[in-house]
Amino acid sequence: MKKMRGKCTIVSYILLAILCEFTECYSVKKYSLLMPNVRPNREEMYLCTPVKVDPSQNYYIVGFEPNATMATAHHILLYGCGKPGSSKDVWDCSNMEHHTNKNDKAMVPCAEDAQILYAWARDAPTLILPTGVGFKVGGDSSIKYLVLQVHYAHIDQFKDGRTDDSGVFLHYTLRPLNKLAGILLLGTSGAIPPRSTTYMETACTIRENKTIYPIAYRTHTHSLGKVVSGYLIKPDFTWIELGKRDPLTPQMFYPIHNKVSVRQNDQIAARCTMQSTRDSWTYIGVTKADEMCNFYLMYYVENDEPLSMKYCFTFGPPKYYWKDAGLFNIPDIEASSL
Repeated sequence: MKKMRGKCTIVSYILLAILCEFTECYSVKKYSLLMPNVRPNREEMYLCTPVKVDPSQNYYIVGFEPNATMATAHHILLYGCGKPGSSKDVWDCSNMEHHTNKNDKAMVPCAEDAQILYAWARDAPTLILPTGVGFKVGGDSSIKYLVLQVHYAHIDQFKDGRTDDSGVFLHYTLRPLNKLAGILLLGTSGAIPPRSTTYMETACTIRENKTIYPIAYRTHTHSLGKVVSGYLIKPDFTWIELGKRDPLTPQMFYPIHNKVSVRQNDQIAARCTMQSTRDSWTYIGVTKADEMCNFYLMYYVENDEPLSMKYCFTFGPPKYYWKDAGLFNIPDIEASSL
């Protein structure tokens, strides 16, 4: 009886595959995740809006089509969450101490299981993932909600009563994919001294018994960033460039520079070369007067789940540098020049 049931299951899967080949199972659809005509009332405001993903089936996001311009939005992040940071339709998710009264503190995008699925800035174009690769959400995924975050650095365009619907059109399919996408975000804390060139560096070891295949990278700083570079470091301290970019060019995901696989005990590292002509210190923070050092690594795993490690952050300067972290053969010149 068990054997017969197994054969029936196999036949059912074959029939389903045949049916899907000629139906919408293989089609790509669009979902609009946009700000619901918001009107930001404060410069440097971050607003979030959520959508609950249908828990009855898996969805695979295979593309991201931005609906935004840098004249309105400083940047956009799309988070996958186990639980959103608020039950409101829209909330202030600046994660800053700024608040108008004691009961109006800013909240984070995700209350549980936060991970970044997509990032946009500086008029970056549409991103379509390689064939067969997708971010799994809903169903049996840990991603139960999608949260759109938009950073409004300036609000002059809203003073006459205009509203905003910046966001992203998600391209998705119901077709099961065996190459599941993930993002590892590398970044630092730290400070940049006045009138200096400063390296903000980070590195993390892959501890999980998985093989990941990098496919794209994205760099992000504010105005002081000159070069952001990312590397794969093998156990013998061979450095392989994953990506390098002037972060003030369109902040889209670019194809990886070297096609490599990353395995357990390899390290992923990033450096932001910052040049300050300011007379004061600059700190990591969310406003345009602050700085950020981010290197996003997009990858996929085959017939496996993405890394449970989503972030790789260090204290940054003056507490953390590659040279003090036991790394050798550091490509100093290459990592800071284009």
